[in-house]
Amino acid sequence: MNKHFICATRECNSYQKHIPAPYLRRSFVLASTPQKAELSICGLGFYVLYVNGKDITKGLLAPYMSAPDDYCYYDTYDVAPYLQEGENVIGVLLGNGYMNPFGGEVWDFQYSPWLGSPRMALDFCAETDGGEVRFVADEQFRTHPSPILFDEMRSGEIYDATRELAGWNMPGFDDGDWQAAIPVEAPRGELRRCTAEPIRSFEEKHAIKIWRDGDAYIYDFGINTAGFCRLSLRGTRGQTVTMRHFEMLRDGKLQERNIIFPPEKYPRYKEFAQKAVYTAKGEDVEEWAPVFTYSGFRYVQVEGISAQQATESLLTMCVCHSDLERRGGFSCSDERANTLFSMAVNSDLSNFYYFPTDCPHREKHGWTGDASMSSDHMVLLYGVEKSYREWLANIRKSQNDVGALPGIIPTGGWGFAWGNGPVFDSVIFNLPYALYRFRGDTDAVRENAHAMVRYLEYIMTQRSADGTVEIGLGDWVPVGRAAHEYTIPLGLCNCMMVMDVAGKAAEMFRAIGLAHQAKFAAGIRRDMRQTIRRVYLDRETCTLVPNSQSGQAMGLYYGVFENEEREAAFASLMECIRANGNNFDSGFVGMHCIFHVLSDFGQAELAWQMITKSEYPSYGHLIERGETSIPEKFQPDGDEQYRFSHNHHFLCDFTRWFMFAVAGLKVIDHKTVELRPNFISTLDHAEAYHELPAGRVSVHWQRTEEGLFVEAEIPYGVVCKTDLPDGVRYRVRRFKGRQV
Repeated sequence: MNKHFICATRECNSYQKHIPAPYLRRSFVLASTPQKAELSICGLGFYVLYVNGKDITKGLLAPYMSAPDDYCYYDTYDVAPYLQEGENVIGVLLGNGYMNPFGGEVWDFQYSPWLGSPRMALDFCAETDGGEVRFVADEQFRTHPSPILFDEMRSGEIYDATRELAGWNMPGFDDGDWQAAIPVEAPRGELRRCTAEPIRSFEEKHAIKIWRDGDAYIYDFGINTAGFCRLSLRGTRGQTVTMRHFEMLRDGKLQERNIIFPPEKYPRYKEFAQKAVYTAKGEDVEEWAPVFTYSGFRYVQVEGISAQQATESLLTMCVCHSDLERRGGFSCSDERANTLFSMAVNSDLSNFYYFPTDCPHREKHGWTGDASMSSDHMVLLYGVEKSYREWLANIRKSQNDVGALPGIIPTGGWGFAWGNGPVFDSVIFNLPYALYRFRGDTDAVRENAHAMVRYLEYIMTQRSADGTVEIGLGDWVPVGRAAHEYTIPLGLCNCMMVMDVAGKAAEMFRAIGLAHQAKFAAGIRRDMRQTIRRVYLDRETCTLVPNSQSGQAMGLYYGVFENEEREAAFASLMECIRANGNNFDSGFVGMHCIFHVLSDFGQAELAWQMITKSEYPSYGHLIERGETSIPEKFQPDGDEQYRFSHNHHFLCDFTRWFMFAVAGLKVIDHKTVELRPNFISTLDHAEAYHELPAGRVSVHWQRTEEGLFVEAEIPYGVVCKTDLPDGVRYRVRRFKGRQV
């Protein structure tokens, strides 16, 4: 793949001046139908690729979302099936994407060093009876403004169908009045072929309710998810339809505060947030959907239509996400729990666009801490290996000269001064570790080993005089508080995170034969554990002071306490929980640990109640409140709930607990499972499955007239341990699965 880039114009689209997305086309002649033909394209920020009028693009928002100073992604296509003898046409439509991400001004993307107009590089080679035909992106490509008058990944898209050029990407089209493409400097990033799963549309939904609101109509699709709406309109020429996308209602009115930043500071967010605009050409039924943006929404406000046009068929919600294989699942006799599991899956997938993102409406960012705390349950539920490893390459590229990481990736430079720290930086360890542990993937370890060592060296330079680390963000979004009002000291949270990732690094380094690096990492783990015990541990009560749910749960989960201290430490945790009315009171790190600790100490019933009950704070209360996805944080009903995102994935680790502790399918690693169910008193049955490399493992338990019965299916080659109470009948069926 070459780096000969072309563009249509050097002018950049902006809120103030709209520059249409460009069409680019090249006509060429083949002496015969080719036996073989390949095309590679790097379209920045996004591209849509046509061959002889057929859209062959791998998926939405191709090729990837990256900082062009780090990587310039490309895709390769076998185009032989679409070519013919005689004239052929390659057509490309380019969108801004991360080449010109001006809608990310809250995170300083408007100051990104690479900003520029959309551009592309392309390689074409075909083998015919008449010989080989080759060309690259050069001035022989012709260009013309498309009907997309404005596009921005976070803000939306404006399309004027009256400007369509029928047949522009087909043979026989006259492009005599088009302009020659302009050679343009190549971005500084390294060319890299995209291996992440493509983004696709998977489900279509129609509104469950439509009502009039002033001059507009509101469409309610019944679920808060991610994607776009396809418009199907029988309109008049010049009729303009505006669609704005929202997460929630308050007293019947659409709420925008939770999907935009303060309008007094960022007024353009109010005007442009999640807006799609279509101007009709007035020819029979017209169908249109945006191609260079997506939204997070349940509700769509539609302006510019008549009462006769406000039908169910006007809008179709297209639910989109990365094309990830489903690897795990859970169900039980409690429909509330099943609903919560489905809500978590919705949040996971609607926030997976090439990599785990922070809310599909406002940010669309790869927040490192979010992905780190979700890595275990993500690897258990979905086939994320390719996507994780691709994003990890971008994480490594973003690491600066001293070894620090930004809080969001991709970034234009934002996130080093705020938004990172050990909790968030743990992503460079936790993603490879989850792939290593649950998939046996040592390649991910090898690829990231150097970055892990560099980070450990860096974080050791950030210690305070007492040896603790008090930088960055900590146990984010504690229950009922502002996001930064942690119940656990930042230094304690950070030290436990450094201790944990250093231990995981030592294990991973040993697995790939890096003995020296493993010794280095193990030494850091010992040092940080000693620091925690010296600075924060009340040895008399076995409490990490000040006593908090997150502190005690994390200490038990990550191994701060000695074996003989664990019972007393757990008693301190229970004291915190009882004092809070048997409710959880943690941030997103503590929530990753607390339910697992409770069930490990025989309190699975309490954990179950904390999760499923209908009263605030709980996950069950979200159902009572009408949520269909898992929100950013737990806040009481009232004003505050309208100020934050309602579709996140970093509080979804309860799904892992459902699988491990309720159904009893505890996946120890990629070749070891343990049958360890907790027979929740209100449940009649529970089951879970997970696709290991060796094949599917599953467990099902049920109450019968004869008592409790557990049945599991385990492929040969997988070690199966059992931890069942006396009197519980069980059967393990072995079968020949896939080869490891």
